[in-house]
Amino acid sequence: MAVSTTTAPELTADQVSTVLVKPLEQASVFLAAGPRIIDTAGPLRLPKLGPATSPAWFAENAQITPEIDPVFDEITLLPSTMQSVKTLTRFSNELARQSVIALDAALKERLVKDVADTLDRQFLGLTGDGITKPKGLFAYAGQSIAAIGALNLDKLLDAEALALGANVNPDALKWVMTSREFIALRKIKTATTGSNQYVLQPDPTQAGRYTVFGHPVIVTNHLTDTTGTPNTGNMALVDFSQIVVARDLAPSVKILDQTFGDYDQQAIRVVARYDVAPLNDAAVIKLTGITI
Repeated sequence: MAVSTTTAPELTADQVSTVLVKPLEQASVFLAAGPRIIDTAGPLRLPKLGPATSPAWFAENAQITPEIDPVFDEITLLPSTMQSVKTLTRFSNELARQSVIALDAALKERLVKDVADTLDRQFLGLTGDGITKPKGLFAYAGQSIAAIGALNLDKLLDAEALALGANVNPDALKWVMTSREFIALRKIKTATTGSNQYVLQPDPTQAGRYTVFGHPVIVTNHLTDTTGTPNTGNMALVDFSQIVVARDLAPSVKILDQTFGDYDQQAIRVVARYDVAPLNDAAVIKLTGITI
Protein backbone atom coordinates (compact mmCIF):
# COMPACT_ATOMS: atom_id res chain seq x y z
CA MET A 1 0.00 0.00 0.00
CA ALA A 2 1.39 3.39 -0.98
CA VAL A 3 1.92 6.08 1.58
CA SER A 4 -0.71 8.79 1.05
CA THR A 5 -1.82 12.10 2.48
CA THR A 6 -4.31 10.15 4.55
CA THR A 7 -1.74 7.91 6.23
CA ALA A 8 0.98 10.53 6.57
CA PRO A 9 -0.72 13.94 6.94
CA GLU A 10 2.28 15.21 8.90
CA LEU A 11 4.30 15.27 5.69
CA THR A 12 1.92 17.60 3.82
CA ALA A 13 2.13 21.37 3.88
CA ASP A 14 -0.90 23.20 5.19
CA GLN A 15 -2.52 25.52 2.67
CA VAL A 16 -3.58 28.85 4.03
CA SER A 17 -5.91 30.79 1.78
CA THR A 18 -5.15 34.42 1.11
CA VAL A 19 -8.86 35.16 1.44
CA LEU A 20 -9.50 36.97 4.71
CA VAL A 21 -12.83 35.96 6.24
CA LYS A 22 -14.57 39.04 7.60
CA PRO A 23 -17.43 39.19 10.11
CA LEU A 24 -20.85 40.40 9.05
CA GLU A 25 -21.09 43.98 10.22
CA GLN A 26 -23.61 46.76 9.94
CA ALA A 27 -22.92 49.77 7.78
CA SER A 28 -22.12 53.16 9.23
CA VAL A 29 -25.24 55.24 8.75
CA PHE A 30 -25.14 58.67 10.42
CA LEU A 31 -22.82 60.48 8.01
CA ALA A 32 -24.49 58.71 5.07
CA ALA A 33 -27.95 59.86 6.18
CA GLY A 34 -27.45 63.36 4.78
CA PRO A 35 -26.26 65.79 7.48
CA ARG A 36 -24.41 68.90 6.36
CA ILE A 37 -20.67 68.33 6.74
CA ILE A 38 -18.35 71.30 7.17
CA ASP A 39 -14.59 70.79 7.24
CA THR A 40 -12.87 72.96 9.81
CA ALA A 41 -9.63 72.76 11.79
CA GLY A 42 -10.88 74.87 14.68
CA PRO A 43 -14.06 75.95 16.49
CA LEU A 44 -17.00 76.57 14.15
CA ARG A 45 -19.66 79.24 14.70
CA LEU A 46 -22.90 79.19 12.73
CA PRO A 47 -25.03 82.36 12.99
CA LYS A 48 -28.68 81.61 13.63
CA LEU A 49 -31.65 83.86 13.04
CA GLY A 50 -34.09 83.91 15.94
CA PRO A 51 -37.89 83.55 15.88
CA ALA A 52 -40.15 85.45 13.52
CA THR A 53 -40.93 89.11 14.12
CA SER A 54 -44.52 90.41 14.27
CA PRO A 55 -45.39 92.78 11.42
CA ALA A 56 -48.80 94.48 11.81
CA TRP A 57 -51.38 96.34 9.72
CA PHE A 58 -51.26 100.18 9.60
CA ALA A 59 -53.40 102.84 7.95
CA GLU A 60 -52.07 105.36 5.45
CA ASN A 61 -49.69 107.91 7.07
CA ALA A 62 -49.86 106.08 10.41
CA GLN A 63 -46.67 105.69 12.39
CA ILE A 64 -45.18 102.19 12.28
CA THR A 65 -44.73 101.16 15.89
CA PRO A 66 -43.04 99.57 17.61
CA GLU A 67 -39.73 99.11 15.86
CA ILE A 68 -38.72 95.46 15.64
CA ASP A 69 -35.26 94.20 16.56
CA PRO A 70 -34.69 90.71 15.15
CA VAL A 71 -32.97 88.29 17.53
CA PHE A 72 -29.79 86.49 16.51
CA ASP A 73 -28.11 83.47 18.05
CA GLU A 74 -25.34 81.09 17.08
CA ILE A 75 -24.46 77.40 17.12
CA THR A 76 -20.92 76.53 18.15
CA LEU A 77 -19.18 73.28 17.30
CA LEU A 78 -15.79 71.68 17.72
CA PRO A 79 -14.48 73.60 20.74
CA SER A 80 -10.82 73.13 21.61
CA THR A 81 -11.90 70.77 24.41
CA MET A 82 -13.50 68.31 21.96
CA GLN A 83 -11.74 64.95 22.14
CA SER A 84 -10.74 62.74 19.21
CA VAL A 85 -11.37 59.06 18.59
CA LYS A 86 -7.99 57.33 18.45
CA THR A 87 -6.70 53.78 18.25
CA LEU A 88 -3.29 52.18 17.73
CA THR A 89 -2.21 48.61 16.98
CA ARG A 90 1.37 47.30 16.93
CA PHE A 91 2.60 44.27 15.01
CA SER A 92 5.99 42.67 14.53
CA ASN A 93 7.96 42.90 11.33
CA GLU A 94 8.25 39.11 11.35
CA LEU A 95 4.48 38.80 11.24
CA ALA A 96 4.26 41.40 8.48
CA ARG A 97 6.77 39.49 6.35
CA GLN A 98 5.36 36.01 6.98
CA SER A 99 1.65 36.81 6.78
CA VAL A 100 -0.17 35.25 3.82
CA ILE A 101 -2.37 38.35 3.58
CA ALA A 102 -1.47 42.03 3.34
CA LEU A 103 -1.39 42.50 7.09
CA ASP A 104 -1.15 46.28 7.11
CA ALA A 105 -4.12 46.60 4.73
CA ALA A 106 -6.23 44.18 6.79
CA LEU A 107 -5.44 45.99 10.05
CA LYS A 108 -6.09 49.37 8.44
CA GLU A 109 -9.52 48.26 7.24
CA ARG A 110 -10.37 46.81 10.65
CA LEU A 111 -9.33 49.89 12.62
CA VAL A 112 -11.00 52.39 10.28
CA LYS A 113 -14.25 50.42 10.53
CA ASP A 114 -14.01 50.33 14.32
CA VAL A 115 -13.43 54.08 14.50
CA ALA A 116 -16.42 54.71 12.19
CA ASP A 117 -18.61 52.50 14.39
CA THR A 118 -17.47 54.37 17.51
CA LEU A 119 -18.51 57.65 15.87
CA ASP A 120 -21.87 56.19 14.83
CA ARG A 121 -22.63 54.95 18.33
CA GLN A 122 -21.86 58.38 19.76
CA PHE A 123 -23.79 60.33 17.12
CA LEU A 124 -26.85 58.08 17.55
CA GLY A 125 -26.51 57.72 21.31
CA LEU A 126 -28.02 59.09 24.49
CA THR A 127 -25.02 60.96 25.88
CA GLY A 128 -22.55 63.69 25.03
CA ASP A 129 -22.10 67.22 26.31
CA GLY A 130 -20.82 69.02 23.22
CA ILE A 131 -17.69 69.94 25.18
CA THR A 132 -15.54 66.82 25.30
CA LYS A 133 -17.79 64.47 23.31
CA PRO A 134 -20.34 65.25 20.58
CA LYS A 135 -23.97 65.20 21.66
CA GLY A 136 -25.82 62.09 20.63
CA LEU A 137 -29.10 62.26 18.72
CA PHE A 138 -31.12 61.59 21.87
CA ALA A 139 -29.22 64.26 23.82
CA TYR A 140 -30.53 67.04 21.55
CA ALA A 141 -33.28 69.25 22.92
CA GLY A 142 -35.54 68.20 20.05
CA GLN A 143 -39.18 67.16 20.31
CA SER A 144 -40.12 64.06 22.24
CA ILE A 145 -42.79 61.46 22.68
CA ALA A 146 -41.92 59.67 25.90
CA ALA A 147 -43.18 56.46 27.51
CA ILE A 148 -44.29 54.97 24.19
CA GLY A 149 -44.92 51.51 25.61
CA ALA A 150 -45.91 48.94 23.01
CA LEU A 151 -44.90 50.29 19.59
CA ASN A 152 -47.69 50.81 17.08
CA LEU A 153 -48.27 52.81 13.92
CA ASP A 154 -50.32 55.49 15.70
CA LYS A 155 -47.25 56.48 17.71
CA LEU A 156 -45.37 57.00 14.46
CA LEU A 157 -48.15 59.22 13.17
CA ASP A 158 -47.94 61.22 16.41
CA ALA A 159 -44.26 61.81 15.70
CA GLU A 160 -45.06 62.92 12.15
CA ALA A 161 -47.68 65.28 13.53
CA LEU A 162 -45.04 66.94 15.73
CA ALA A 163 -42.78 67.35 12.71
CA LEU A 164 -45.52 68.88 10.57
CA GLY A 165 -46.60 71.13 13.44
CA ALA A 166 -43.05 72.51 13.58
CA ASN A 167 -42.98 73.15 9.81
CA VAL A 168 -40.40 70.43 9.18
CA ASN A 169 -40.16 69.47 5.50
CA PRO A 170 -41.91 66.06 5.33
CA ASP A 171 -40.01 65.11 2.17
CA ALA A 172 -36.71 65.19 4.11
CA LEU A 173 -37.79 63.09 7.10
CA LYS A 174 -36.27 59.68 7.80
CA TRP A 175 -37.00 57.08 10.44
CA VAL A 176 -34.08 55.79 12.47
CA MET A 177 -34.71 52.56 14.37
CA THR A 178 -33.13 49.29 15.40
CA SER A 179 -33.83 46.05 13.58
CA ARG A 180 -35.92 45.01 16.61
CA GLU A 181 -38.34 47.93 16.30
CA PHE A 182 -38.38 47.62 12.52
CA ILE A 183 -39.43 43.96 12.62
CA ALA A 184 -42.02 44.72 15.32
CA LEU A 185 -43.62 47.23 12.94
CA ARG A 186 -43.37 44.83 10.00
CA LYS A 187 -45.31 42.21 11.97
CA ILE A 188 -48.36 44.45 12.36
CA LYS A 189 -51.29 42.99 10.44
CA THR A 190 -54.66 44.32 9.40
CA ALA A 191 -57.53 43.83 11.82
CA THR A 192 -59.84 42.54 9.10
CA THR A 193 -61.00 39.04 9.98
CA GLY A 194 -59.41 36.41 7.80
CA SER A 195 -57.25 38.83 5.77
CA ASN A 196 -54.04 38.23 7.75
CA GLN A 197 -52.28 40.89 5.65
CA TYR A 198 -49.21 42.81 6.78
CA VAL A 199 -49.88 46.54 6.98
CA LEU A 200 -46.39 47.62 5.90
CA GLN A 201 -45.19 46.46 2.52
CA PRO A 202 -41.79 47.01 0.87
CA ASP A 203 -41.57 49.01 -2.33
CA PRO A 204 -41.39 46.33 -5.05
CA THR A 205 -39.38 48.69 -7.27
CA GLN A 206 -36.62 49.20 -4.67
CA ALA A 207 -34.83 46.05 -3.52
CA GLY A 208 -34.29 46.08 0.23
CA ARG A 209 -35.75 49.58 0.61
CA TYR A 210 -38.50 50.22 3.13
CA THR A 211 -40.58 53.26 3.88
CA VAL A 212 -43.04 53.88 6.69
CA PHE A 213 -45.75 56.42 5.88
CA GLY A 214 -43.66 57.52 2.93
CA HIS A 215 -40.46 58.20 4.90
CA PRO A 216 -37.32 56.09 4.32
CA VAL A 217 -36.26 53.78 7.14
CA ILE A 218 -32.68 53.66 8.38
CA VAL A 219 -32.17 50.41 10.27
CA THR A 220 -29.16 50.45 12.59
CA ASN A 221 -28.29 48.61 15.77
CA HIS A 222 -25.99 51.44 16.84
CA LEU A 223 -29.02 53.01 18.55
CA THR A 224 -28.70 52.64 22.31
CA ASP A 225 -31.43 51.34 24.61
CA THR A 226 -32.23 53.24 27.78
CA THR A 227 -31.24 51.21 30.83
CA GLY A 228 -33.79 50.90 33.61
CA THR A 229 -36.31 48.54 35.13
CA PRO A 230 -37.02 47.37 32.52
CA ASN A 231 -34.78 48.57 29.67
CA THR A 232 -36.62 50.46 26.93
CA GLY A 233 -35.93 51.15 23.27
CA ASN A 234 -35.59 54.38 21.30
CA MET A 235 -36.21 55.53 17.74
CA ALA A 236 -36.44 58.87 15.97
CA LEU A 237 -37.92 60.75 13.04
CA VAL A 238 -35.26 63.11 11.71
CA ASP A 239 -34.60 65.64 8.98
CA PHE A 240 -30.86 65.06 8.69
CA SER A 241 -30.43 68.14 6.49
CA GLN A 242 -31.09 70.12 9.69
CA ILE A 243 -28.07 68.56 11.40
CA VAL A 244 -24.55 69.89 10.87
CA VAL A 245 -21.33 67.94 11.32
CA ALA A 246 -18.05 69.75 11.94
CA ARG A 247 -15.23 67.56 10.68
CA ASP A 248 -11.71 68.33 11.77
CA LEU A 249 -10.27 64.98 10.78
CA ALA A 250 -11.95 62.10 8.98
CA PRO A 251 -10.68 58.64 10.02
CA SER A 252 -7.03 59.05 9.03
CA VAL A 253 -4.44 56.27 8.96
CA LYS A 254 -0.75 56.62 9.78
CA ILE A 255 1.73 53.78 9.42
CA LEU A 256 4.40 54.12 12.14
CA ASP A 257 7.40 52.17 10.87
CA GLN A 258 10.08 53.83 13.05
CA THR A 259 8.41 54.69 16.37
CA PHE A 260 8.78 51.18 17.77
CA GLY A 261 12.01 50.38 15.94
CA ASP A 262 13.75 49.22 19.12
CA TYR A 263 11.16 46.43 19.28
CA ASP A 264 11.41 45.72 15.53
CA GLN A 265 7.73 46.55 15.29
CA GLN A 266 5.42 48.68 13.18
CA ALA A 267 2.14 50.26 14.20
CA ILE A 268 -1.03 51.57 12.61
CA ARG A 269 -2.72 54.60 14.15
CA VAL A 270 -6.21 55.80 13.21
CA VAL A 271 -7.51 59.18 14.40
CA ALA A 272 -10.81 61.02 13.82
CA ARG A 273 -12.26 64.23 15.27
CA TYR A 274 -15.84 65.38 14.76
CA ASP A 275 -18.61 67.36 16.38
CA VAL A 276 -22.31 67.44 15.57
CA ALA A 277 -25.32 69.58 16.45
CA PRO A 278 -28.86 70.23 15.18
CA LEU A 279 -29.49 73.46 13.29
CA ASN A 280 -33.14 73.29 14.34
CA ASP A 281 -34.04 71.11 17.31
CA ALA A 282 -37.62 70.74 16.13
CA ALA A 283 -36.42 68.67 13.15
CA VAL A 284 -35.49 65.82 15.51
CA ILE A 285 -38.47 63.95 16.99
CA LYS A 286 -37.46 61.35 19.56
CA LEU A 287 -39.63 58.38 20.48
CA THR A 288 -38.49 56.89 23.78
CA GLY A 289 -39.70 54.40 26.36
CA ILE A 290 -40.51 51.70 23.79
CA THR A 291 -41.31 48.34 25.36
CA ILE A 292 -38.77 45.70 24.34
